[in-house]
Amino acid sequence: MNNTTIEYADFAEYDRRQRGIERHLVAAFLGGLAVGLVGMLISGRGPGWVGQLYEPYAYLALSLAVGVTASGFGWALVTTFLAAVSTLVAAMGASVFRGDLAFDVIGGSAAGLNWTLALLVGLGLLAYVTRRDDAWGDLAAGGVGAALIADVVDRATPGFIDTESSFWPVPALLVGLLSVVLVLALRRNARARARALALSALFSGLFAACLAVFVSGWFPPAA
Repeated sequence: MNNTTIEYADFAEYDRRQRGIERHLVAAFLGGLAVGLVGMLISGRGPGWVGQLYEPYAYLALSLAVGVTASGFGWALVTTFLAAVSTLVAAMGASVFRGDLAFDVIGGSAAGLNWTLALLVGLGLLAYVTRRDDAWGDLAAGGVGAALIADVVDRATPGFIDTESSFWPVPALLVGLLSVVLVLALRRNARARARALALSALFSGLFAACLAVFVSGWFPPAA
């Protein structure tokens, strides 16, 4: 009788886990559709800073939320990719009604689209790793913060690749502050938060330095 009870409890727990995975997959898909649809509907409308904050940060926020709530590393990979692709599909679908069907509706170009998709999936995986309580979790949280801060630096610094003059100062400062808050929220104690913030500053500083060297022409891309 006891064995039957134990087996039933194990089966019930397995069933709950499978249902949770199914709900997570559906939520990732629907979330991607919603984010992509809203992004296209507001594109080119209203104040410019709204679009600057929405793309790419709404997409990044979705990827982080999907990754950190995944039930495993493999599921984080699957669901973040699903969310990213459904975002693209929704954006393309919305662009049809505006008479501008294109595959580069996100990222600004074909290369930018590929980079954006890779970034979304990568951030989702990093977000999942932040659930660990060890140094790997601190490293992942630092990587998440660095990715966001590096993007802010790139968009706010004159002469960099994706410079947008109107992005500084309000949108840049807002996103930078939210990036720091996110890193703090991803860790569970003061020491881990301090390490994650230090890693974010280190990684974003290295990225900014490398980007400055690149745009200065010291190491031009190969022809």
